[in-house]
Amino acid sequence: MDPPFRQGKEYKFFDDNQPEDKYWAWLGEVLSHIRRITVDGGAVYFMHREKNAERVLRLLREGGWAFQSLIIWKKRTSAVPCQHRYSKQYQIIAFATKGEKARVFNKLRIDLPVRPEYKAQRANGVYVTDVWDDIRELTSGYFAGDEAIRTPTDQRAHTQQSPVALLLRIILTSALPGDTVLDPFAGTGTTLVVARQLKRNSIGIEIDPDYAKIVQMRVKCPRASDSVMRYYQYYRYTEHLNTAWGVEEGAVIAESVGV
Repeated sequence: MDPPFRQGKEYKFFDDNQPEDKYWAWLGEVLSHIRRITVDGGAVYFMHREKNAERVLRLLREGGWAFQSLIIWKKRTSAVPCQHRYSKQYQIIAFATKGEKARVFNKLRIDLPVRPEYKAQRANGVYVTDVWDDIRELTSGYFAGDEAIRTPTDQRAHTQQSPVALLLRIILTSALPGDTVLDPFAGTGTTLVVARQLKRNSIGIEIDPDYAKIVQMRVKCPRASDSVMRYYQYYRYTEHLNTAWGVEEGAVIAESVGV
């Protein structure tokens, strides 16, 4: 769940300048509807600005969700300097469940590069923690690469497009092949693109018809830059990875690239 952040951006079909109380009440309603249709033990991932962590956690608690983790997604681009406080360089992703225990939680292990001060290589990677500093964002042009959807004039079609690597980690962790994943703010459809490759069912909701066309295009005509298989080797130390990934046990996947 990655809604507009109420930052005064110009959306065609959404008022990003609405009063604060109205905005958070609306998100509370969205969470309520999501919880109503979520299976027991199902998960929600709620992304927002770091300064709104308190409001996000309050909405989840008041809505009956069980808080599990507050994920820090550290951005790789340079932080914008601030005059009177530390510069921000991360977003939060609140992970909560319907009920006290997650129905699905695949403990992922990643082949994280060894830090310079370490004396030895790792034998089998490390578990994913609540700090994600290995996934590059797409919100800065020259870091976006081929994955960013662009207009015919080479402009970003959506300035907040989520990277494939981010949704891959979320879906791999909290869903199994055959499960259904819901994205109430589909945007350019990264959730649906990833879910389809991992053999999960998916439902995306998007009010902007231009973005909806992009979603349909990405699902119908897969791009090489949207492939999740380039990350398979990065997760190769995960127990029962093929089962979680949705490929046959014993299959050998050779393609790999860093996250």
